[in-house]
Amino acid sequence: MAMEESNITTYMEVEAENSDSEKDQNWDDWENGDEEDDAMNSKLLCLFCDSTYTSSNVLLEHCASAHQFNFNTLRTTLALDFYGCFKLINYVRSKVAENNCWNCGIVCRSKEDLLNHLHEVASFDNGKLPWNDDEFLKPFLNEDALLYSFDDDDEGEDDVDNMPIDKVELLKDIEQISIDEADLTLETEENKPIASSLSGGKSASMIDTTLNNGFVAAEAGVSSYRNLDYLDSSLCIAKVAANKIKDVNKNYFGGYSSYGIHRDMISDKVRTDAYRKAIMENPSLLKGAVVMDVGCGTGILSLFAAQAGASRVIAVEASEKMATVAAEIAKDNNLLWIGSKNEASDQHNGVMEVVQGMIEELKSTQKVQPHSVDVLVSEWMGYCLLYESMLSSVLYARDQFLKPGGAILPDTATMFAAGFGRGGTSIPFWENVYGFNMSRIGKEIVKDASRIPIVDVIDSCDVITNSTVLQNFDLVTMKLEEMDFTAMVELELKGEISANGSTGSEPTTNWCYGVVVWFDMGFTGRFCKENPTTLSTSPHTPSTHWSQTILTFSEPIAMVSPGTLNIDKMAAVGTDACPAVKIQCRISVVRAAQHRSIDISMELTGIGPFGRKRNWPAQMFNLL
Repeated sequence: MAMEESNITTYMEVEAENSDSEKDQNWDDWENGDEEDDAMNSKLLCLFCDSTYTSSNVLLEHCASAHQFNFNTLRTTLALDFYGCFKLINYVRSKVAENNCWNCGIVCRSKEDLLNHLHEVASFDNGKLPWNDDEFLKPFLNEDALLYSFDDDDEGEDDVDNMPIDKVELLKDIEQISIDEADLTLETEENKPIASSLSGGKSASMIDTTLNNGFVAAEAGVSSYRNLDYLDSSLCIAKVAANKIKDVNKNYFGGYSSYGIHRDMISDKVRTDAYRKAIMENPSLLKGAVVMDVGCGTGILSLFAAQAGASRVIAVEASEKMATVAAEIAKDNNLLWIGSKNEASDQHNGVMEVVQGMIEELKSTQKVQPHSVDVLVSEWMGYCLLYESMLSSVLYARDQFLKPGGAILPDTATMFAAGFGRGGTSIPFWENVYGFNMSRIGKEIVKDASRIPIVDVIDSCDVITNSTVLQNFDLVTMKLEEMDFTAMVELELKGEISANGSTGSEPTTNWCYGVVVWFDMGFTGRFCKENPTTLSTSPHTPSTHWSQTILTFSEPIAMVSPGTLNIDKMAAVGTDACPAVKIQCRISVVRAAQHRSIDISMELTGIGPFGRKRNWPAQMFNLL
């Protein structure tokens, strides 16, 4: 964040301090510009289905995974130039429009049959490519944005100066850089520094911002700009981005000033007991240790650490109000450190000190020496694990302050996914409201839920498939970019599940309405040698304030156990006539352009009893 002076405050004695008010920012011009930019950006339509994307890379990756059409492999193998690729795209679109397989030429009865038919690429003779005809130089679709974007990644360096700045994409990358105020400043009357320590815990003394396809990448040195006009442009955008991130952080930490939120978290017995057990019941780890608590809130974890015998506890809290409260609580319990041990005569002088400010700002104050912490503890998790989480701050604290071989609590995180049935939706409730059928409302809610993730508790009896690992994180070794990931999971009915969720003896068609996601946190034996423990947010365990995250399918998919007879081999997979025996889910989770938010995409493939496949259009969810 752009800071002219440090906002770090150490509470050795509790005092009330008035923070300087910040000037309001006028965002009208920026927001209007965004609206104009959005209007100019065309959606990129998939070559085979109705899915749309804003990035050609993402679209082509979808075509490869969902439709077995690997554009880049074809391009390389057949040595296609720009016009060859241009013709290929138009050729494929023309064939798909006629329900013809672009690959083998087979004519399918419907588009659905075509999507199920698509297969690996056959061998082509370079001299007889079916799209090697000038008729395919004419766009098959009017205003086909893909024709003008598939070649973006291959633009030469000479074209850099002519590329426009994509503000949305720039915002994503600007979070990964910081610009040292001593080196890069805007030439204004006051010549004030524009940005410092933006976010993500990264800092650099000199930054060279190189524009490539509208993205900004950080490199060493500032003298190699090809076009210095871009310097002012990108730095102005950097300033706006920094201020937006600052506002998001201010609102985020300000929200945690509510005592109700802290009561909910402390009252979450699963959460608090897991941390207490890990801290209090592992004396070999905590006794005499220097502990850092990132995002301490009321200070409950820091109090546990002090009680467990830590020699020093550094409680870091960004909210000024909660930092003051945490210090007062520590003092009320005779655990607050009120001076150096040499100066203190009070036998009750404690070991806990509260530092107000963001962890990314702590290094510059030199209040904590680099790599001096034995144990790093934090309750950083958000909904769906990564939404509004403080993981980036925890990783920054790990890299800056943790000793080599130091401990992190918790040290692992695992995300899980499973399919849920009709009982996991609101449909049953609306079917009988005091004897009246209001199912229309339930169906509308389910339709809306296919675009927006729902945070709610799923009853374990409504989970109808196996539970499978979506992603593992090792907090000791993971890097910040690993927060963005793509994973494939395969779902099958667990045993023979009847329509109401109970185990039955007869095979029954069940409808899977979506995927439920949850996470487990591990306090493993790597550090908790006496008493390792797990914090689970699973629907099969007592509920927590995180609940689960529900991703609803655009349409329910019929499922049945393998080996079931009386299947219509010609019917579409996933229907009542031909239920799927497996559902393959390709789920991607990435940090969104809006700071602290995440975007989730989900692509589904149903596999029938005889191996036939059916793909559904990709779904996008934004957790804001």
